Amino acid sequence: MIAYLERWAGDDAIRVSVATTVACLANGTIEISNLVRRGDLDGPLGGVTGKQSGADPQKKVDVLANEIVIAALHKAPVAWLVSEEIDDALAVNRGASLAVAVDPIDGSSNIDANLSIGTIFTVLPAVASDSGGGTFFQPGTNQLAAGFTVYGPNTTLVLTVGDGTHVFTLDTASGDYKHTTGPVKIPAATREYSINASNYRHWDDPVRTYIDDCLRGREGPRGKDFNMRWTASPVADLFRIVSRGGIFLYPGDLRDGYGLGRLRLIYEANPFAMIMEQADAAASTGYQRILDILPSSLHQRVPIVAGSKSEVDYVVRLHKEPHSLGERSPLFGKRGLFRN
Repeated sequence: MIAYLERWAGDDAIRVSVATTVACLANGTIEISNLVRRGDLDGPLGGVTGKQSGADPQKKVDVLANEIVIAALHKAPVAWLVSEEIDDALAVNRGASLAVAVDPIDGSSNIDANLSIGTIFTVLPAVASDSGGGTFFQPGTNQLAAGFTVYGPNTTLVLTVGDGTHVFTLDTASGDYKHTTGPVKIPAATREYSINASNYRHWDDPVRTYIDDCLRGREGPRGKDFNMRWTASPVADLFRIVSRGGIFLYPGDLRDGYGLGRLRLIYEANPFAMIMEQADAAASTGYQRILDILPSSLHQRVPIVAGSKSEVDYVVRLHKEPHSLGERSPLFGKRGLFRN
């Protein structure tokens, strides 16, 4: 990975700073990977701390991974850090040119079940006059780099520095990430979707309509059969899309606290969106391109629909033109005789 970053950066000062920061983050994820691989040998990683991490109880692994990221970034030209595990922006190297936002462990609720989890990060330009979190209130289009790791059967790093989306695999023998795939081109069409179907009754009509259309298979308006996949670790679900296409949905719904979805805009949805777009895919709230949103708070939540472009476009049309696509048939359509 270092060779790739060096070729990309060349003699450009800003790119060199970004490459240095990404390399430091990558080193941190290797340390986290080693931590996760040992499991409970050094104590229960799934033990709760009594605090909240997003919508879930904070786990020991969340805290340890956060400490690893902070230590790694002290070696990088990073002025400010925002993390899911910290309420406010943390000063790292004041006066530096960059800012980083991170979810140290995505999917930590799965740690006890030995399922894939990961780390998500984004690199932004620091605002020179800013004294804290305000530097993060810029749209995702300003991201200089974005990536996420998956700690699964192997450790993989999905990365974009604005030069396409690339996949690196951790070589445990050398301790380095090796470039294994890229630039990635996610197929525009798919037969696979990822969503937590247990929340069906809480969804808004456009999301229900989309899933109903998929479930009706080749006899329905889509004219093909779909498979559903869901791991409850967004990094794993998004990596599957990077690998073979698909669509991931985490919409807002009617449950208390979920009206704007669950994923955080700055350090989850934005990096995912940049990675998707750099791979010829798309990411939207259903109404708006994710990367165009101007954040208003450090831990702001946002609905997300991401993946194969034609599927994301279809979901967006259902949100913006419900009557043109929602009336599926006189009897069994979303607004037919048997549905209100």
